[in-house]
Amino acid sequence: MDTPIYPALITKALETVKYPGNGKSLVENEMVEDDIRIDGRKVSFSLIFEKPTDPFVRSVVRAAETALKTYVTADIEPTINVKYRKEPAPAPERPLPGVKHIIGVSSGKGGVGKSTVTANLAVALAKKGYKLGVLDADIFGPSMPKMFGVEDEPLYMVNQEGRDWIEPVQKYGVKMLSIGFVVDKEQAVLWRGGMASNALKQLITDAWWGDLDYFLIDMPPGTSDIHLTLVQTLPITGVVVVTTPQPVALADARKGIAMFMGDKVNVPILGLVENMAWFTPAPHPEERYYIFGEGGGVKLAEELNVKLLARIPLVADIRSHSDDGDPVALQAEADGKTSGNAEAQAFMDLASEVVKAVDLRVSTLPPTEAVKVH
Repeated sequence: MDTPIYPALITKALETVKYPGNGKSLVENEMVEDDIRIDGRKVSFSLIFEKPTDPFVRSVVRAAETALKTYVTADIEPTINVKYRKEPAPAPERPLPGVKHIIGVSSGKGGVGKSTVTANLAVALAKKGYKLGVLDADIFGPSMPKMFGVEDEPLYMVNQEGRDWIEPVQKYGVKMLSIGFVVDKEQAVLWRGGMASNALKQLITDAWWGDLDYFLIDMPPGTSDIHLTLVQTLPITGVVVVTTPQPVALADARKGIAMFMGDKVNVPILGLVENMAWFTPAPHPEERYYIFGEGGGVKLAEELNVKLLARIPLVADIRSHSDDGDPVALQAEADGKTSGNAEAQAFMDLASEVVKAVDLRVSTLPPTEAVKVH
């Protein structure tokens, strides 16, 4: 004859199970819900944990099942439900709810200065009084930490709205996150596309960006699944495309623009930046040498009917300031006056043109939505 099962037997068995967090039993911790149900050999009840991120949930459930089979009866069929005292905060209706405008900075190929333009554009916009955020989405070649001089900065968590978030690093009035903060800067990032996309989504949706006027995304060069992840995850306001006047760079920039303007993606192009437009030697600031060709970005903008936002010269100061972690745009005046630093002023002028382009885009096109790519 089978021994009947009573609630007291269940409770007594669970008294033998210790919670690893403090060494007390499940009963002592008041983790056993008063909802024990018994139907022959079938038993169901709930265990209550503090929060969904509790690392001992699975091991405790397995230990409870073992205790029931050991101290009650071997043929018991337990169903253990898991509950939490602190339910997770509901996810926001959309990613980055406090961000007004999301701007991608893209390039058809590497080496054209896309990250340099992104860093200086962010600083220039911040100097104009806007609230700025930057996401370094170049997973396999993150450079924002170095350009902002925060390579060794640790990441912290911040509690907002009942849950923990990644807190972006702040410098020069810009909030910033990069995969470079969580990987060894001396080692290559060897991830498959899915891993990279998931890491990128976490930097977007699990970070507390707060209220921002502009959120710049330093995209990887070329066209890839990272770009699709970004346009699927975020309602991108528009894209700034960076190129050099060199024909091979222009050919790749044309492909990138075609991807964003295509029917399946359909993200507006805010304009084109011709970087390294000419070389000016420091002793002779009035001289211009067109090392990569003359006016290629101008011609491409006219051909594709997109706005030419700026022509940035090839100047040693831009490179050296980026390497030293203090973008050259910091040297510019914030009140609209022309500074003595022409290259710094070029980025301030670019920031003004980007603001105008965003205002025009918002006033003439419907609100942006995340892209549904199949």
